Amino acid sequence: MKEKLQVLWRANSKAWVTRQFFIEWMNIVFGPSVKKYLIDNGLPLKCVLLLDNAPAHPPGLEDDLLDDFKFIKIVYLPPNTASTLQPKDQQVISNFKKLFMKHLFKRCFEVTENTNLTLREFWKNHYNIVICLKLIDIAWQGVTKRTLNSPWRKLCPVVVLKREGFEPIEEEIVSIGRFMGLEVDEADVADLIEKYAEELTTEELKELQKISHSGVMMELSSEEKEVEPE
Repeated sequence: MKEKLQVLWRANSKAWVTRQFFIEWMNIVFGPSVKKYLIDNGLPLKCVLLLDNAPAHPPGLEDDLLDDFKFIKIVYLPPNTASTLQPKDQQVISNFKKLFMKHLFKRCFEVTENTNLTLREFWKNHYNIVICLKLIDIAWQGVTKRTLNSPWRKLCPVVVLKREGFEPIEEEIVSIGRFMGLEVDEADVADLIEKYAEELTTEELKELQKISHSGVMMELSSEEKEVEPE
């Protein structure tokens, strides 16, 4: 069933990526995707995977790459520099979270529009991990090349396009929120984005897993029935 999801799904009770999970990601997702992109665009098989010094990124990861992906070179950022140099920290994560929130609000609006459902009922009965993962996929597809290019200005300014900046998404989120009758402004959006950065405790994750498990199974089961031939 996990194969039906749009992401590589793995679980860890402490909510941290482990070395084992990261190696799986490199060989199952990153390596094949990069190789396909380079071949499709007629580019040489050369790639640099830039990593910070997280526990899941210990030295020697290149030895764990499959032979097909030995062209990938792994380079580590200097210690204590990720927050200022790491490209994904330069607004990319924030931009993705805003896109996710926009699509989450849209989903909520679509479900509750023209019904008597309350927001509380939406969260309880019409939102689960499967839906969350679908929204994550949609949000990531919305991250533009310009958004991904701009953050390199601190680490490698020569590759940054002249047109920089990020697409304003806050106004769309506020507009959808107000359609749902919420008193929301751009400051509230910023607060919600900030809250997304807070890590859940192991106990909270276990409780979420317990609550959502039945909903996930029902969602996947219903999708399987829809594609069954008559």
